[in-house]
Amino acid sequence: MDPKETLVLLAALLWMMISSETSQATHLPGCQDNCGGVSIPYPFGTSEGCYFNEYFQITCNTTVTPPIPYLRSSKIEVLNISLYGHMRILTSVGADCYSKSGARESTTGSFGVLQAFPFSNTRNKLFGIGCNTIAYIRGVDIRGQIYVTGCVSWCSNISSVTNGSCNGIGCCQIPIPENLLNYTATVGSVSNDTEIWESNPCGFSFLAEEDSFNFTIANLTNIKNTTRLPSSINWAIGNQTCEEAKKNLTGYACKANSYCYDSSNGRGYLCNCSAGYMGNPYLRCQDVDECEDPNLNKCLKKCQNTIGNYTCSCPKGYHGDGRKDGQGCSADQLLDVMIVVGVGTSVIVLVAVSGLLYFGHKKRKLIKLKEKYFQQNGGLMLQKRLAGREEPTSAAKIYTAEELEKATNNFDESNIIGRGGYGIVYKGIFADNTVAAIKKSRTIDNSQIEQFINEVVVLSQINHRNVVKLLGCCLETEVPLLVYECVSNGTLSSYIHDRNKAATFSWETRLRIAAETAGVLSYLHSAASMPIIHRDVKSNNILLDENHTAKVSDFGSSRLVPLDQAQISTMVQGTLGYLDPEYLLTSQLTEKSDVYSFGVVLVELLTGKRPVSFDGPEEERSLAMHFLSALKEDRLFQILEDCIAKEGNAEQVDKVARLGKTCLRVKGEERPTMKEVAMELERLRMLGKHPWTNVESNYEETEYLQVLGIKFSVRCSYRAEEDDLTFSCLD
Repeated sequence: MDPKETLVLLAALLWMMISSETSQATHLPGCQDNCGGVSIPYPFGTSEGCYFNEYFQITCNTTVTPPIPYLRSSKIEVLNISLYGHMRILTSVGADCYSKSGARESTTGSFGVLQAFPFSNTRNKLFGIGCNTIAYIRGVDIRGQIYVTGCVSWCSNISSVTNGSCNGIGCCQIPIPENLLNYTATVGSVSNDTEIWESNPCGFSFLAEEDSFNFTIANLTNIKNTTRLPSSINWAIGNQTCEEAKKNLTGYACKANSYCYDSSNGRGYLCNCSAGYMGNPYLRCQDVDECEDPNLNKCLKKCQNTIGNYTCSCPKGYHGDGRKDGQGCSADQLLDVMIVVGVGTSVIVLVAVSGLLYFGHKKRKLIKLKEKYFQQNGGLMLQKRLAGREEPTSAAKIYTAEELEKATNNFDESNIIGRGGYGIVYKGIFADNTVAAIKKSRTIDNSQIEQFINEVVVLSQINHRNVVKLLGCCLETEVPLLVYECVSNGTLSSYIHDRNKAATFSWETRLRIAAETAGVLSYLHSAASMPIIHRDVKSNNILLDENHTAKVSDFGSSRLVPLDQAQISTMVQGTLGYLDPEYLLTSQLTEKSDVYSFGVVLVELLTGKRPVSFDGPEEERSLAMHFLSALKEDRLFQILEDCIAKEGNAEQVDKVARLGKTCLRVKGEERPTMKEVAMELERLRMLGKHPWTNVESNYEETEYLQVLGIKFSVRCSYRAEEDDLTFSCLD
C-alpha cells in the first residue's frame, strides 16, 4: 500500500476513535473523569470550567491513597454520582453510651447545610439502635422550617432481637420528609434501667440509605466503631422549574436531543436523553442504532436505522409493517370475488360474536375485579370478625366508588381536610347535600388493611354522641374507604396550641371538653358491649364541631378486650409524649393506659403546652414530668395558660390539676378508672355552675348525673385529700 494511503487510513481511524470517545464521554474534554475510582460526570467536575456551577464542584484529595472525592470544599465524601439526580455520600452516627460506673459519653450524628442538594426522602430513613433508646432527628428544610421526630427502640434482652428485623425491638426506623437540607441525630434513653445498660450500654441514631443498611444483632455493639454510613442526596440544576428554564436559552442545561423534567425533591430540574438517544444529556445525546441491539430491534427481516428511531420493511413479494409487535409481513396474492365475499361475511359474523363476547367478558371482569378488591380490602376479615357479634352492627351505608368520586370531585386535592399516618381525609358533598369526611388509605398494605378493618369493627360497637359517627364504607375500590360525619372545626390541639385561639378558649369550655372526652373513654371501657381501649388518646384525635363539642376520632389503633381479660399483650404503639410508661416497658395494654394518655390531654388543657418540646430546657421536654414537678414544688399557677390563671377559678383548677396528677401515676393500678375521672369532672362542672351547693370534703348523697350520654342514679362517697382522690360508688 502506498505510504500516503496508509497515513490517510490511520488518520481516519484515529478520528473515528476520537469521535467515538467524545460521543461516549460523560465529562468535558480535558477534564478529570474520576477520583479514586468514583466517576465524575458533567455537570460535576474537579476544576474551574469543568463543572456547571460552584454547587457541582468535586474536590479530589490526592494526598491519600486511593484519592477521596469530596463535595465542593466540604468534608462530605462522595461514593457515587448518578445522572438521574442521585448522589451517595457518607454521614456520621450519633451515639449515647454508659459505663458501669454511670459515666456517660454522647456524640451526635449531624450534617451541615447542603443548600441546593436535599436528602432523598425515598431512599433514606432515620434508624435507632439499642435496647433502651429514643432516636431523635432535628433538621431544617429548604424553606427554613424546623422538622423534629423520633422513634423508640426497646428490648428487655438481646436474645429477643431478630436479624434483619427493624420493627422497634432492638432497632427502629422512620421516614424523613422532603426538602431536608441538614439534620442532627441525637440519642436518649427510655428508662434508667441499669440491667439493660450492663447488657447493652450504647444507643445509636443515624440517617442512612434503607437499601444499604441491613440490621443485625451485632449492630447493637459494633456500630459504635462505624463513624459513617452511606446516605443519598438529590441534586438538580438551578432553582427554576423545567418550563421556566426552557425560556432562558443561554442558561438551559439540557443539550440537543434531550428534554427536562422537574426535580421530585427540592428545587430545579434534570435532563434526560430523548427516546432513541443515549449519552450524557448535559453534554451530548447520540443516536442509538436499534438495528444492532436485539433488545430494541423489533423487525422480522429488514431493519434500517434512522436518526432517533428505526424502520422495518418486508421482503419483495410481501406487504405489511415488518414488525414483530405489529402487522408483520403477509404474502401478496390475488383474491377473487368469492373469497372477498366469504371473508367479508366471516368478518361481520366474527365482529358480532366478538362484540358479544367482549361485553360479556368485560362485565365478568368487572365483577371479578370488585370481588378481588373486596377480599384485598379485608372484606372476608370483616365478615369473620363481625360473625361472632351478639349484637348486630349499627346501620351503615355501603357506598359505590362512583358515589364517592362524584362527592369529592374525583378526590381532588382541594377537598383534602386532613392527613393521618394511615390515610388522607377528603371532604365530600353527596347529591342530597349531606357533607361527610371520607378517609382513603394511602397504599395497599396488609398492616393498613388490618387497621382499616379494626376501625370499622370498633366503630360498629360504639353509639355515643361524642364519638365521630361512621356513616358507611366502600370496599370495591383499589384502596378501602370509610365515610364519617364531617366535623370541620379542627382539632383540640389546633385550639390549645394556637395563641390567638387559646386566648378565647375559656376555662368553662376546656372543662366541658375534658368531661365529654372522659365520658367517651368511660363509655368505651365500661359501657360498650365489649370493652374498648382507644390506645391513641391525644388532642389531635379530639375533633370540635361548630359548638366546640368534643368528638373523639381515629380508632385505627384501638383494641377490643374480651370480658375475661384485664389486659392484652401487644406491640407498643402510640404517640410520643402520651405513651403510658408502664405499657412502654411491659407491652401489657390495659384500660389504665388510656387514663395516662387522657391525663396528658388534661394537662395540655391546663397549660396550653405541647406533650413533648425540644425548644426549652431538658427538664421541660416532657410535659407530664414538668407538670408533676410543678405540683410537687407548689408552682401550679406559674405554668397555667394565662387566660385560665386570670379567670379566677383557682379552687376548681387546682382540683382538676390534682385529678390529672392521679391519672399520671407511674403504676397503672394506682390510677383512677375513666368512670371515676368522668364522674369527678362532671361533679366539678356542676359545682362551677351552682357554686351555692355545699360540697364537703366527706359527704354521701344521691345524685342524678348525665354521664356518657346515659342517665343513671348513683350513690357515691367521695374523699378529697391533698394528693389523692378516693371514690366509692354504688349503682
